[in-house]
Amino acid sequence: MTTENRLSGPLPDVAGEAGHTGHPPRVGFFTDTSVCIGCKACEVACKEWNDVPEDGLDLLGMSFDNTGSLDADSWRHVAFVEQPRPAREPEDLGMPSFDLPGAKTGTEGRTDFRWLMASDVCKHCTHAGCLDVCPTGALFRTEFGTVVVQQDICNGCGYCVSGCPYGVIGRRPGDGRAQKCTLCYDRLHDGLEPACAKACPTDSIQFGELDELRERAERRVSDLHSQGVAEARLYGHDPEDGVGGAGAFFLLLDEPEVYGLPPDPVVPTRELPAMWKYAGMAASALLAAAVASFGRRRR
Repeated sequence: MTTENRLSGPLPDVAGEAGHTGHPPRVGFFTDTSVCIGCKACEVACKEWNDVPEDGLDLLGMSFDNTGSLDADSWRHVAFVEQPRPAREPEDLGMPSFDLPGAKTGTEGRTDFRWLMASDVCKHCTHAGCLDVCPTGALFRTEFGTVVVQQDICNGCGYCVSGCPYGVIGRRPGDGRAQKCTLCYDRLHDGLEPACAKACPTDSIQFGELDELRERAERRVSDLHSQGVAEARLYGHDPEDGVGGAGAFFLLLDEPEVYGLPPDPVVPTRELPAMWKYAGMAASALLAAAVASFGRRRR
């Protein structure tokens, strides 16, 4: 993946395409992982505001990460990735290393590592596979351009789970209904920012109009490159990618796979209009051939 992150064009008007007229600008998240400290304030705020159940404290054996991934009971997930510190990385970038005692008494401590931390969330995609495959209309596009699940309509079929290229959506044990981030739809109606962004102490999670956030993110990447952080790159900002650009995108300090993100996410349903077009053309050609053949037989 290249570290060039020039904006390639505007994002589509997804709210307008969904039938909303006179709607507000599309909003979303820009998450700058270079300043995330892994405090998990976003996870807590999300659970408290949205009444998301506690899902245990599983430390996964190798990390301080206690959630592992996004699912029905984790609408925010803070990833912890420990790796060697790049030789040219500025000392004040990201979560600093410290004197970590060795595994055995008397061994030398470790100060040559860094933690990459990133708060993951639903991407509220431009081309949302979850929305496309839902058979009941439980998922809908809001006037803010976000994607929300209506719990009173969801029948728990699970099609949206397989339709998401990011593995965001989960089905809650008990009723089996799909659950995911709503970007605090109720707060947006009252002119408030989502609870996770409000709680973030370092402004790692930034909320606002997507067009402005994309410009801000581009400037931030340029600043990091000028500081010698050549590996800084944006993820999910490009309208030419497999989901048409995301409503929640990220500044990363390594490849997406390191953070548990797919490198080239693709929503297959994005090509449905073209597929139906070609299918219609093929059907018309077959019909014309059948009519011509029938005409020849009559003669």
